[in-house]
Amino acid sequence: MAEQPTPVRPRDAAIGSGLGRVLLLVYGIFALSASARALVQITTHFAEAPLAYLLSAFAGLVYLAATVGLAIGGTRGRLVALASCTIELIGVLLVGTLSIADAVAFPDDTVWSRFGSGYGYVPLILPFIGLWWLWRNRPR
Repeated sequence: MAEQPTPVRPRDAAIGSGLGRVLLLVYGIFALSASARALVQITTHFAEAPLAYLLSAFAGLVYLAATVGLAIGGTRGRLVALASCTIELIGVLLVGTLSIADAVAFPDDTVWSRFGSGYGYVPLILPFIGLWWLWRNRPR
């Protein structure tokens, strides 16, 4: 009987390099923290700032999608990660600008409020690093 070949992870999967592993870890932490924050905010005092809390939940989903895309690698994973990092970048720039320009609309912070100032501006820097890493490690 012929031996079945062992499936091989794509060479461009995030866990294949040191920086890729760190990027995967940071996205995983943000997926967990943004989702947990949104869950607590939505279940305890949703009426106080529904827009902000729903945006936090959306950010959590974006971070989760980026984490999964980076982890699985390959063509499909890269597309998921690329779309997620792009949405994240647009989201943090848009929400960051709106939260400064119209503070009344954001009575409570989201992950992306004031460009992620509550998280040390990591939400602002992270999509740039993610997109750079995806570009640098693209298939040749």
